[in-house]
Amino acid sequence: MYPLKVSANGRYLVDQSGTPVFWLGTTQWQLVRNHTLDEARLILQKTASHGFSFAQVMLLGPGDGTSPNVGRQANVEGELPWLGGNPLTPNEAYFRHVDAVIDIARQENVVISLTVFHQHQQQIITVANARRWARWIAQRYRNVPNIVWSTTPHAVPEFVPVLRELMAGLREGDEGAHLITCKPDPGPYSSSFLHAAPELDFNSIQTWTWVERIYPLVTGDYNLEPVKPVLMAEGAYEEGPEYDFTVTPLWVRRQAYYSYLAGAHHTYGHNDSWRGNPTWPRSLDAPGAVQLGLLRRIFEDRHEWWHLVPDQELLASGGRTDGRLLVLGARHRDGRWALVYCADAATIEVDLTRLAGHACGASWIDPRSAESRPVGHFTGAGPQRFATPEGWEDALLLLEAAMP
Repeated sequence: MYPLKVSANGRYLVDQSGTPVFWLGTTQWQLVRNHTLDEARLILQKTASHGFSFAQVMLLGPGDGTSPNVGRQANVEGELPWLGGNPLTPNEAYFRHVDAVIDIARQENVVISLTVFHQHQQQIITVANARRWARWIAQRYRNVPNIVWSTTPHAVPEFVPVLRELMAGLREGDEGAHLITCKPDPGPYSSSFLHAAPELDFNSIQTWTWVERIYPLVTGDYNLEPVKPVLMAEGAYEEGPEYDFTVTPLWVRRQAYYSYLAGAHHTYGHNDSWRGNPTWPRSLDAPGAVQLGLLRRIFEDRHEWWHLVPDQELLASGGRTDGRLLVLGARHRDGRWALVYCADAATIEVDLTRLAGHACGASWIDPRSAESRPVGHFTGAGPQRFATPEGWEDALLLLEAAMP
């Protein structure tokens, strides 16, 4: 299946046989540093069982926010990543543990999006040594199929020189075997300063608390030239304490549906996992994680889900693209089916002429359970009115064209 490539139209990822791959990611930043192999296996088994196909991981762990300590913190086995704090003298014992975790992920069919540089490391990984460091990492994992490379700089031009060295080293080390992305921190988006770089295979976005920015940022990246896949790589974490709203499973769903219907891929996170709280095991079965697995099933049940096209013209009235509570439409490129996501109770009118044949069957899907409620069959004689089912927190309208 792996390593992955970008599709011919630049919109999504495919495996070596050309089969589209659905990116539903989860953040497990501390996976290779703070967990034993048994713990890593549990995490990756749960990750896969809930439908997550990607795990975003920091090779050196997320650090404690201070540059002198990043890269100088030992893993669960007491091993430091580098000898003498020098990226050019890697510690084999540390990386044997990394090897084992990545191999467990391969067994569970999970791709590791591996961050090889964080902006906290800018005093350690520099223009002078970045290419050699990245080349060493890429050579080590050249033949490991389930990897995507990532970096996490500030989204400012000052980081471009070191990023270019890192990307050049990755390309030299694995000869282009693995894709490269860049998830800024703070963000919010790689395209703001790096889109034209030929080594950047797809763009990544971090919105953190700004859920109202998901739609405009994804839409902006979706419409860029050259076309590249878009990943909403880090939003508000389930149960996270930093936000001006409570990140409930409903908000987990909202963020993800906003991403996918605007034309992006999406990564989820839980506060306990990224902080490494003692309660991290409960995060593996958190309601938000389970419900995003249902989201993936809903999408993959659609014919040629990878040909999803954002389409607000589906909504003759009731569409919302501003603020935090949105109503978004998207459809199969040939009009075989369409989806409308309502973040809260809503009454909408849908232009059925956007569908093939101008006739369709309609049903509501509850994003909490994936249960479907048929509405009826309709023709394209003017806009058709739909109201979300009473008592639902959010709702997904599925329209399936009556094909000849």
